[in-house]
Amino acid sequence: MTTLYIDADACPVKDEAERVATRFKAPMKLVSNGGLRPSRNPLVEIVVVEAGPDVADMWIADRAGKGDVVVTNDIPLAAKCVEAGAQVLRPDGSILNGANIGQQLAMRDLMADLRAADPFRQGGGKSFSKADRSRFLDALDRAMRQAAKG
Repeated sequence: MTTLYIDADACPVKDEAERVATRFKAPMKLVSNGGLRPSRNPLVEIVVVEAGPDVADMWIADRAGKGDVVVTNDIPLAAKCVEAGAQVLRPDGSILNGANIGQQLAMRDLMADLRAADPFRQGGGKSFSKADRSRFLDALDRAMRQAAKG
């Protein structure tokens, strides 16, 4: 059975993911180090891990595999999940897979080097939009259908 794993710290699409998981009758695990509002949905489990760097990521990486879907913006976590056979989406609906995860890891490392070289460089990520939310819903629906097929 497909499980939907959400890297829930700062994830802007938890409610949308819950609606899709419910439609597919798939268990959903919201993984964080705390601070999440409980859901009344019996398919949704809130998993609270110890505080610490990458603890939630490791919890997901240790469990996600073929037939599962993972939602995260964390590129190293995404790489581990892709390697394990899971389908991985970002909250903006973009897909991370074997064809693009290497490039995403390299870009992440490059940006970290640029920030380290210029401590005054401001991160300037774009804001999350309604179009991002819509793309996410469409991508998650497709990923869940594909995962259900096996």
